[in-house]
Amino acid sequence: MIVSVEKPNATQAKSAEQAQPDANKLVSNDQFTVPQNNAFGNTFRDYEVGARTDKVEQHYKASHINQTYDFVKKIREEYKKLSKAEMGIWECCELLNEVVDDSDPDLDEPQIQHLLQSAEAIRKDYPNEDWLHLTALIHDLGKILVLPKFGELPQWAVVGDTFPVGCAFDEFNVHYKYFRENPDFKNPKYNTNNGVYSEGCGLDNLLMSWGHDDYMYMVAKENGTTLPQAGLFIIRYHSFYPLHKHGAYAQFMNEEDKKNMKWLHVFNKYDLYSKSKAHVAVEKVKPYYESLIAKYFPAKLKW
Repeated sequence: MIVSVEKPNATQAKSAEQAQPDANKLVSNDQFTVPQNNAFGNTFRDYEVGARTDKVEQHYKASHINQTYDFVKKIREEYKKLSKAEMGIWECCELLNEVVDDSDPDLDEPQIQHLLQSAEAIRKDYPNEDWLHLTALIHDLGKILVLPKFGELPQWAVVGDTFPVGCAFDEFNVHYKYFRENPDFKNPKYNTNNGVYSEGCGLDNLLMSWGHDDYMYMVAKENGTTLPQAGLFIIRYHSFYPLHKHGAYAQFMNEEDKKNMKWLHVFNKYDLYSKSKAHVAVEKVKPYYESLIAKYFPAKLKW
């Protein structure tokens, strides 16, 4: 059985196809230098060393125990209504001044700085790919789910690496051991390699663990963004580290996924390594990003 997850309608698909950029023709100024250490002086994505290690591990323990197939189906249906608020993209960006990601071992700054750091780093290297600049700016906006107005979800249902539910949990998932306490772990319907899916079914047919990625993808798509499909793919799967870093779950990818993965690999460098204690001057760059928002999004969105 293949689980059906929303796909673009014919008009959206045609528009996205026409605008789809070619990663093979991408030219970079290559100004961004990958740092050796994160903001705390440790290697990036090190889950064994650092001041935030215990908090991060407890986050993943809660996530791996509670993110079940039934939980994801239920909460996705709830947020699919987009009934929490109506506001513009920049207004949402400003809300992230109140959010710090408990799953991140590399940064403890308000999330708006992470968005601007990654967007500005990409902008320097790929000045002609304005859709990619905007994708970087908005990729984590779904983290507003931790705020009271948007349901005040626990962080395990908002942030952290994502993974499919409805099939066996791969050992490349961070802190894999805690999946043994997940009710789906011993359920024969869900604990085989493919589970309820089939090889080559496409990532858009997978039910992913619930969090900010899938929520922001849903918001962007349902509000009629004109971002190319590669941008939506980045938003939806940028936390799917088991796949784009280790190749886990690759049996589910189709040809379109493989093309878009090239863009996700480009993006990931800036998402991960631009995190810094050096702040971006928000008011200085705001006009540029407001112009991109106006180009690719309506003035107001349903959230």
